[in-house]
Amino acid sequence: MLITSMFSLKYINVAMVTVLKNVTNVITALGEMYLFSTHHDSRVWAALFLMIISAISGGVTDLSFHAVGYAWQIANCFLTASYSLTLRRVMDTAKQVTKSGNLNEFSMVLLNNTLSLPLGILLIFVFNEVDYLSRTPLLSLPTFWCVMTISGVLGLAISFTSMWFLHQTGATTYSLVGSLNKIPLSIAGILLFKVPTSLENSTSILFGLLAGVFFARAKIRTRSQT
Repeated sequence: MLITSMFSLKYINVAMVTVLKNVTNVITALGEMYLFSTHHDSRVWAALFLMIISAISGGVTDLSFHAVGYAWQIANCFLTASYSLTLRRVMDTAKQVTKSGNLNEFSMVLLNNTLSLPLGILLIFVFNEVDYLSRTPLLSLPTFWCVMTISGVLGLAISFTSMWFLHQTGATTYSLVGSLNKIPLSIAGILLFKVPTSLENSTSILFGLLAGVFFARAKIRTRSQT
């Protein structure tokens, strides 16, 4: 999931990545229906439909369209949905097979990162990272270590909060509440990296972000009624 995300960002601007991630929400919603028999009302499906339309229109009007980048992002959508659905399945299984009835956030983060180590070590050798690190001058820069430490702490915080959020809600809500932070992220991405855009593309991006907000509100209303 993380690897495909990094490769997609190599070819696609931040704003379009955030909009294309909406496809993940549709896959997650379908997965919840199949795996957990979750019912989504008409407002949720309307929001998901709007997200699909915004993703298609965004791709058509993208001035910096790159087929390889879009292929990586589509793969990322399926992997991200699979990740959140698998985590939810593990949590449900833990309720049945553990004495406490659940796995706490610390256990989930520890297991999640431990299981990812073999793949990480394999990729280090595949991409020849050892040789690169032995030659790069970055290791002698205090700024590099400071930034990497902050990145590690934030990554750990994301893992803990993600596990806690999945404990409290469903995979679809987890996947889509993040829509609220996509608006400032998209704007910052366009401004900071000076991404070439058009009125049509900007409109489709805004349309997709608002669809994410509409979905979040629809899910909140559904949960309150339940």
